[in-house]
Amino acid sequence: MSRDIVVPGGALKRAAPGFADIDWSRPWFAQVAARGMRWQQAASRSAVDQLREMNADAASTVQTTGRGKRLAFIPQEDLPPDTAYEAHIAATGCVPTRHNLHDFFNALMWFQYPRIKAALSARGSAAVDALGVGPTRGGMRDALTLFDENAVLFACAERELCTALRSFDWKTLFIDNRAAWGERCEVRCFGHALLEKLVTPYKACTGHAWIVDVPFAYFSWTRAVRDAFLDEKVARALIEGSEFSGKMFAPLPVLGIPGWWAENEKPSFYDDAAVFRSGRRSGVTPDGKI
Repeated sequence: MSRDIVVPGGALKRAAPGFADIDWSRPWFAQVAARGMRWQQAASRSAVDQLREMNADAASTVQTTGRGKRLAFIPQEDLPPDTAYEAHIAATGCVPTRHNLHDFFNALMWFQYPRIKAALSARGSAAVDALGVGPTRGGMRDALTLFDENAVLFACAERELCTALRSFDWKTLFIDNRAAWGERCEVRCFGHALLEKLVTPYKACTGHAWIVDVPFAYFSWTRAVRDAFLDEKVARALIEGSEFSGKMFAPLPVLGIPGWWAENEKPSFYDDAAVFRSGRRSGVTPDGKI
């Protein structure tokens, strides 16, 4: 857990979470725990060791970035001045990386969902090529950043559950269909800022859900096969889809997911209207369904 530190005047202040605070037994970290624990040990020694461990993994794969460049990780200070982050990755394959949790989880996602990360990089760099780097990022880059930072993948085989999510119908999604989780729907965390927040989870922690239609057979596959399926399908949608905006996401309070937080075993957990807000939304899912 996060440490308390003493600030001038003797007051206690909560310290920012660090590498030692990651609890790999949490369900949202399960997908990256094996590699993450190894990287965590390196990161706890030094920034140099962290990058060395990341690059050793990159060298042992054929992982590439959005324009086919071989993936590598470099210190943040090696990013040339006045160069856009996305453009640098596209041109060189090198991901500027700081010695912190945010960039640690970002790097993990390059291995967990390499096609999605490459697709985001390709679209982001294309947007920079088309519009340049101005005082504002623009709607496209904002939506890409939202996905990269805070997305969860909501894999679902039943339309009713997708509709419940888009309609803020938490009772249908989390209470009436509790048994559906793991059998007809599930969530994978993707956004690295979201994963960083979940080191010290709190009830209002909310991801932006990207809905992925999957076959019922999906839930009989191994975790690795499911992740590969999601990686390929979502990446293809990101590359081929002409429309892309923040309206394509649905908010999902992640601690409401059955099995992810002990307190949500009680139905009253979902009565908190400040977290489980009411409302309706319109729009399309990533594959065009209403």
